Amino acid sequence: MADPIIVVHGGAWAIPDEVSEAHQQGVELAAAAGWNALARGASSLDAVEEAVAVLEDNETFDAGRGAFLNRDGRVQLDALIMDGATLKAGGVGCVERLLNPVRAARVVLEKSPHIYFVAEGAERFAAEQGIPLIDNSDLVLPREIERWKNAAEQRYLSVPAEFSGDLAPQDTSHNDSHDTVGAVAMDQKGNIAAATSTGGTLNKAPGRVGDSSLIGCGCYADNETAAASTTGWGEPMMKLVFAKWATDRVTAEVGPREVAPASIRYLYSRLSGHGGIILLDRRGRIGVAHNTPRMAWAWQNKQGRESGLRSPVW
Repeated sequence: MADPIIVVHGGAWAIPDEVSEAHQQGVELAAAAGWNALARGASSLDAVEEAVAVLEDNETFDAGRGAFLNRDGRVQLDALIMDGATLKAGGVGCVERLLNPVRAARVVLEKSPHIYFVAEGAERFAAEQGIPLIDNSDLVLPREIERWKNAAEQRYLSVPAEFSGDLAPQDTSHNDSHDTVGAVAMDQKGNIAAATSTGGTLNKAPGRVGDSSLIGCGCYADNETAAASTTGWGEPMMKLVFAKWATDRVTAEVGPREVAPASIRYLYSRLSGHGGIILLDRRGRIGVAHNTPRMAWAWQNKQGRESGLRSPVW
């Protein structure tokens, strides 16, 4: 019997001091939720789903309620979950009426022969499986309306009349908030799983899907290598199929602790990419790395829990 463990992240960027405590507490609560599932004998899939759902429900992060608004002033969410034992995966993209996209991704994995559903089709499938649909306005916070209006004023992007705003030049700074959330876990049977969920980038073009919910890009799990969840600037990660690239480099001799920082170095050297990654293999070895000023992360097993906002030093 394996010793279960879960690792979670809550985004890699220049997390300001005034919200750093909320980020750290948020990932600790998510790790605790995932660990509680594992301690009851639940599967690694159950654990990552529960952990990510807690993060989606936490308005601190860019996932679920409180996520960024797109150019049209709407929340569009993406999520993926993957089982390392079977390589089965489920994903949803550009959904607007789901409170917890990771739960919809889970039913795609379990109830559909397909891997990925988007937009209205994803919402219809989720509803058919008993997941309630909500109004998009239920996902929108006043905080995000103000942030979105400010972004629009700086980027020459049009703003719907109901929010009113001006036009301004586009800014693509990598220090913009990337509060994508994710988790990787191993259960008592030694099976690993991963999940990632996001609201994408602020003021993104409607219909844009980033790396987070694309299999092998922002999320991947394979019992023969490792499980990974990433966060950060999505386009470079998609070009590198980054999560798969990282997991493929985990071997018996080279573990996640070494591979995680090496992967981030590769991301930057190849495409000047910025972000973070969490890795876990079937031996229970973990890796956490990022090249942004901060990344919220936490892990928990039967020995205890650790969390932080910077890459750990073991």
